[in-house]
Amino acid sequence: MNAANTITRQYGAAIALTSGLYSLISATGGTGMMGSNSGLLMTVLGIVVVIHGVVLLTPYASRFGNASGPLMIGYSLVMLLNQALVGTTGSMNWGMGGSMGSGMGSGMGAGMTAGMGWDLGMVALAVLMLLSGVIMTSRRDTEAGM
Repeated sequence: MNAANTITRQYGAAIALTSGLYSLISATGGTGMMGSNSGLLMTVLGIVVVIHGVVLLTPYASRFGNASGPLMIGYSLVMLLNQALVGTTGSMNWGMGGSMGSGMGSGMGAGMTAGMGWDLGMVALAVLMLLSGVIMTSRRDTEAGM
C-alpha cells in the first residue's frame, strides 16, 4: 500500500466517521427524527458508515478492495434521497403522515412546511461523502495502473 492510498483512506475515514456520527446524533434525538422512517434509516446507515470509517483506519481496509469508494457513493446517495424525501414531503415518514403539523393552510405557510425537513448539515456531509467516494474510486483506478 502506497502513501497516497493511505492518505485517501484516512480522508475517507474522517468523512465517513463525521457523516455517520452526525447521522446517528440527528436520528437519535438531535433533530427529532426518532421513531420515524427517516430516523430509522439514518440510524442504521449511521452505524454502517461509522463501522466503514473505523475499518478504513485498520489493516482490514484492504479487504474492501475497490468497493470502498462505490460504497461511500451509495451511502451518500441514500442520505441525499432521504433528505429529498423529507424535504419535499415535510414529513419524517416520507409523506405517510402529511405535513409536520404546523397548522398552516395554503399559501406561503405550506411552502415553508414542505421545506422544513431539510437538514442542510446532512446534505453538506452527504455531498462531501459523495465527492470522497468519487475520489476514492478514481484513485483506485489510477493506482492500479502504477
